[in-house]
Amino acid sequence: MDVQSGKMMDGLTGPDHLHLYKRERERVEGGGGGVLNYPRTVEEVFWDFRGRRTGILKALTTDAEEFYRQCDPEKENLCLYGFPGEQWEVNLPAEEVPPELPEPALGINFARNGMQEKDWLSLVAVHSDAWLLGVAFYFGARFGFDKADRKQLFDMINELPTVFEVVTDTAQKQVKEEPSVSNRGSNKSKSNSKLRRTSESQEKYLKDTQAKDEHQVIEEDEEHGLTLCGSCAENYASDEFWICCDICEKWFHGKCVKVTPAKAEHIKRYKCPSCSNKNAA
Repeated sequence: MDVQSGKMMDGLTGPDHLHLYKRERERVEGGGGGVLNYPRTVEEVFWDFRGRRTGILKALTTDAEEFYRQCDPEKENLCLYGFPGEQWEVNLPAEEVPPELPEPALGINFARNGMQEKDWLSLVAVHSDAWLLGVAFYFGARFGFDKADRKQLFDMINELPTVFEVVTDTAQKQVKEEPSVSNRGSNKSKSNSKLRRTSESQEKYLKDTQAKDEHQVIEEDEEHGLTLCGSCAENYASDEFWICCDICEKWFHGKCVKVTPAKAEHIKRYKCPSCSNKNAA
């Protein structure tokens, strides 16, 4: 089957993906003998994954116009295939049940005209990511990868951005926004926790996030600045460790009630000295 035109080739009369796979591997690796050599080691499976991923990325980025044209909603259910030789193909699913390899999402062409092209490409990208992982770990299961092999394979795959991240430019945005995203998470934890302290990540957050977020953080610090320690009656300071009593809800300097940050991590329900004495009485 000709990858781009869909014409009959090599005596095939239908979508014979196993033959395409064999031909692709023989062409790229210089193999021969007509034997279908599936990847068997972690490195070989990763090579297979990377080649298929590159082919799909071509379809969804540099070849997007041609890919869009081939996904005619008037045609039957179509799938997007990626091959180890970094090629792609839009074709019908394999006829055998179950197929030799996991099949990509079926009928991607039917949604083409029902949504914006950018959203449609993103949808195909998500399903392509799922298929790529499915094929990789199918090989892992078939050839008996143990826990260490599976982890190694996943770690190698995880070093690459997903197809969705590349198609939507999310990967580049994550690199640019990583400090602020990390610090927003830290700030959320700070807001929900009863431990009040300023960390390096929060300081970066105040510098790197947008003006609106900065304003909210400043307001929060000002609000806590009005809090008085239930023991020494001094104001809240952002560079000091504080803890809140779960009974009376008063705040205390950690040093005033002899509680360190490390100790506080193991306290499920903190009672200040005054509340502890009341309960004892």
